[in-house]
Amino acid sequence: MSGAKGRPAAVIFILVTVFIDVLGIGIIIPILPELIKDFAGGSTALAGRWVGILAATYALMQFVFAPLLGALSDRVGRRPVILISLFGLGVDYVVMGLAPSLGWLFAGRLVAGVMGASITTANAYIADVSRPEDRARNFGFIGVAFGMGFIFGPALGGLLGGIELRLPFFVSAALALVNWLYGFFVLPESLPPEKRDRFDWRKANPVGSLHVLGAYPLVAGLTAAFVFVVLAQRGLETVWVLYTGHKFGWDEQANGLSLMLVGIMAAIVQGGLVRPIVGRLGERRAILWGLVVAVATFVGYGLATAGWMLLVVIVFGSIGGVAGPAIQSLVAGAVPPEEQGKVQGGIASLMSLTGILAPLIFTAGLFSYFTSPDAPVELPGAPFLLGAAMYALALASLVRLFRRMPG
Repeated sequence: MSGAKGRPAAVIFILVTVFIDVLGIGIIIPILPELIKDFAGGSTALAGRWVGILAATYALMQFVFAPLLGALSDRVGRRPVILISLFGLGVDYVVMGLAPSLGWLFAGRLVAGVMGASITTANAYIADVSRPEDRARNFGFIGVAFGMGFIFGPALGGLLGGIELRLPFFVSAALALVNWLYGFFVLPESLPPEKRDRFDWRKANPVGSLHVLGAYPLVAGLTAAFVFVVLAQRGLETVWVLYTGHKFGWDEQANGLSLMLVGIMAAIVQGGLVRPIVGRLGERRAILWGLVVAVATFVGYGLATAGWMLLVVIVFGSIGGVAGPAIQSLVAGAVPPEEQGKVQGGIASLMSLTGILAPLIFTAGLFSYFTSPDAPVELPGAPFLLGAAMYALALASLVRLFRRMPG
């Protein structure tokens, strides 16, 4: 048994690590597009193209390296992988803060994607040190750490960016390096040598688990719809700051606070409303009604004529967030216990792919084109209208699936 087994300090450190990782990502969300816009000579269209490329690059690195780092931690232990990733992330934030050109920023996002992929190792650490009766609770704490990071990160980034555009990078670096230093002296190894496995390239393959989804027709149909849902959501995340700045003149602080509102509403819905809504409507009806709300929400984002309208739509649209958890619950209920890990791994890999495609389609493609002089009409809300169409496709496919496979 690992010496770290059940140690509260070890669990707390991992939760702090996840929080700081997500906080660091959130801090730079409101300011990264503005920095790229400076490098692009003030061109919104060119900035949109580069924001999409950089976001896709970050997601690609996570997709490739998350399983690789997880497999590596099975061989050498969790502690060295986590500490190296934390130190590398801290140094990388400094490099991005000092970046003199887009090329340097691009290289920084490559490294950040690799180091940020250590979340798989953090999950493995939690599994190592948790007693069976505490495991679900501890993984729930990781979800809370994620949510808190995304609530406070953009707001803090907006405030810091309003002082100096590059300041959020250095604050993120300081947080990562302080956490690394703390972990260097406090964090014990969770995986003893006798329980380590040899490194296997097959386990490090990010697409190897996708085939298992086809074994369950209901899961395959739900996952196909979920891909459209996540594509739309990832598209919104990458284009939001550019869209609000271009159409409504929002600065870093306004964007940070708006993203904080998104996080707060998501926490309210995910933490307090999903269970009663799903309990009252059932999983299938909750999914369908959630998707109807999401379609209306994205149309509202795309056609809003004043900034205050976006805030109203954020509050209204948060109710549509019940669809995602309800889909995941329905998937889990359709799969036997011994297949859960493989199916969830396959879904995670598929969702990572959407993180690569969405920035290229929504930001580098649609937003960049419809804000450029080449567009037949200026329509910066085009990405949101595409998102509404994707939610509508998900809705139509699930109506058909549920009729074919009644529950």
